[in-house]
Amino acid sequence: MDQQLELLLEIQDLRMQRRELTDGSTDLEAEVFDVKIEDAIRSLDEKVEELAERLARGIRERYRRIADKAPRVVAPVINGICYGCFVAVSTARASEADRNLRVESCEYCGCFLYHVG
Repeated sequence: MDQQLELLLEIQDLRMQRRELTDGSTDLEAEVFDVKIEDAIRSLDEKVEELAERLARGIRERYRRIADKAPRVVAPVINGICYGCFVAVSTARASEADRNLRVESCEYCGCFLYHVG
């Protein structure tokens, strides 16, 4: 898998963890583990920014544009369907053997894509 794509997936995972912290569903966990939610959020934000700085300039700029608008930056492609917008990607694109060895974006929703299976 492309290293830039791996970074994007890591960033997305951290962003999802941040969303879970801000929706309030982890208050009990924070109490049990004696963690301050604000500190955890700040730590996640710092790590996301650190990883974003490691992205190539063009990918980083595109990531920031998408991240400002959408909760998901990276979407899986399963059986030729982008799970960001549920539109079929081209058959040629979906069937390429090296499809995860480069960073691609969905033509419809703009999400970065990674192919599953």
